[in-house]
Amino acid sequence: MSIKSDSRHLYLQVIDRIKRDIETGVYKEKQKLPSEFELAKQLGVSRATLREALRVLEEENIIIRRHGVGTFVNARPLFTSGIEQLSSVTDMIRQAGRKPGTIFLSSSIQQPTEDDMRRFQCRPDENLLLIERVRTADGEPVVYCLDKILCKYLPKGISYEQESLFENLHNQTHRDIAYAVARIVPLGYHEKVSPILQCDPETALLVLKQMHFDKNDEPIFYSVNYFRSDKFSFHVMRKRFSF
Repeated sequence: MSIKSDSRHLYLQVIDRIKRDIETGVYKEKQKLPSEFELAKQLGVSRATLREALRVLEEENIIIRRHGVGTFVNARPLFTSGIEQLSSVTDMIRQAGRKPGTIFLSSSIQQPTEDDMRRFQCRPDENLLLIERVRTADGEPVVYCLDKILCKYLPKGISYEQESLFENLHNQTHRDIAYAVARIVPLGYHEKVSPILQCDPETALLVLKQMHFDKNDEPIFYSVNYFRSDKFSFHVMRKRFSF
């Protein structure tokens, strides 16, 4: 099982070997890896080389190291999306071949805060509807959602307890979301949200805060979505401008 030397640095060879062992099922998701001493001996490398490889693998979110416990294989995200592509949570779940669902928690009419008035460019007397839901994939909770919508855009009897708000707005108000301004914030354990999503204490959250606009640049709704980081992965394509 030892590493065969090639022209690359040893730690890069160790990285490739551990990745291959994970892909082929030698080490399964959430399985604990052998101790550093045992793994270094199996691979025929020094512990310093192994530690450098594990550091890179942890940065790539392939493994997770728990102080005093050991090193574990991270679960692979089930859902991946380019952050530049505006998709509803419903669409992301469908594209992964899972069945989307919704657990409706609450809704309330609220007066806008100062931040709301800035985001929505609204007056203090323009109320907002706050919706609290959990999105599921094949019945498993994966996203906790808070959405704020200006009440003036909502006809009486609009349904918001079902799946996609994008679809509901289109079907019931004839408003389409054209784009969103988004910000991603990494978050550790959250006292309220993590238990709702049935997260392990070590499972981080990805918080996606988005202001959604229609084609006329009107701010329609604001969302704060808490994604399980072991279920969702976001990426972005960056292009270099030519000079």
